Amino acid sequence: MPVTAPPDEELDVLRRQDPEIADVLLGEARRQSDSLQLIAAENFTSSAVLAALGSPLANKYAEGYPGARHHGGCEYADAAERIAVERATALFGADHANVQAHSGSSAVLAAYAALLRPGDTVLAMGLEHGGHLTHGSPANFSGRWFDFVPYGVDAETGLVDYEQVAALARHHRPKAIVCGSISYPRHLDYRIFREIADEVGAYLIADAAHPIGLVAGGAAPNPVPYADVVCATTHKVLRGPRGGMILCGGELAGRIDRAVFPFTQGGAQMHTIAAKAVAFGEASTPAFATYAHQVVEHARVLAAALAAEGFAVTTGGTDTHLITADPAPLGVDGRTARARLSAAGMVLDTCALPYGEGRGIRLGTAAVTTQGMGAPEMARIAALFTSALRDDPAETARVRAEVRALTGRFPPYGR
Repeated sequence: MPVTAPPDEELDVLRRQDPEIADVLLGEARRQSDSLQLIAAENFTSSAVLAALGSPLANKYAEGYPGARHHGGCEYADAAERIAVERATALFGADHANVQAHSGSSAVLAAYAALLRPGDTVLAMGLEHGGHLTHGSPANFSGRWFDFVPYGVDAETGLVDYEQVAALARHHRPKAIVCGSISYPRHLDYRIFREIADEVGAYLIADAAHPIGLVAGGAAPNPVPYADVVCATTHKVLRGPRGGMILCGGELAGRIDRAVFPFTQGGAQMHTIAAKAVAFGEASTPAFATYAHQVVEHARVLAAALAAEGFAVTTGGTDTHLITADPAPLGVDGRTARARLSAAGMVLDTCALPYGEGRGIRLGTAAVTTQGMGAPEMARIAALFTSALRDDPAETARVRAEVRALTGRFPPYGR
């Protein structure tokens, strides 16, 4: 079901005080409402999450941790953070949770800071195979500070080549192995990664930014029992505020906390932490579990429908909320496809395709499922993709009108 609409009293105040910014916010609200939000990393939060983000905790400086702050007046900040930690550890079965990380990248940075030293060797998915910037990009701190060795997916199946991972680990003896991706649509086998890490004496870091919401809803395997450290975001399928978190065992809790504060971050964003607590509470409900399974079901329907329309869907489908596909059989590349789809009101991303195959498209079903769309809408969206890629202005306008009609039936915040 769509989440309920947020109150707009604050927006009324903003209209009077700063109409220029109010117009920007209203424009963004219209953009989200009358186009299809298919970016795999985005979702619509609940009104309760939005209320926490706009709460008086936004005013509070709270460097440190509950009971050991560097500022006075933190009794309610402490309460909010303790609730967030308790809910996160219960939700994911972890001994410890750090909920202060500002983003998924901040969480990964802290994990590296806790476990590694500059120059250490790290094994992670190659960027062209779906690895994240923090998995060794030369433009990112990870590629500058550590010696990354990439592993990839099988050229035929598109699945992680675990034999290659094991062989590379034995040869390079990395200090850490990172398992996780921004565009891998299948479940990872954390047990195999754990066995490989144990064989070579490496830490196992799970970058679960994408699947963690599915984990919360019981729709994806939980990396917590296998990984030394799990890094994640709190938005995406989890449907919380934009931010990060880190889960780990009790033996690493102190190192992780010190790596977040004071090593990589300053004051905690207490309004965001309160919003994370709200999201963890929502994710612990049966309704959220139903939602998470629906997200996967809808992704599978959409992937099959795209394949039927002629897209080359990587790995032949998906186990998760995300789909990657090559639109080349329809005569366009990923960047052209994104631009034409955007013009027709369908917003998604491009992604690298392995083995020098250029760029494809990456999309997800988390947001449209939050809006209440179902399997019939997924099939229709795939057909609209094909129509929008024809580069016919009249057809683009027709698709755009149909998209507006569809989103009008399923508004993100109800009516």
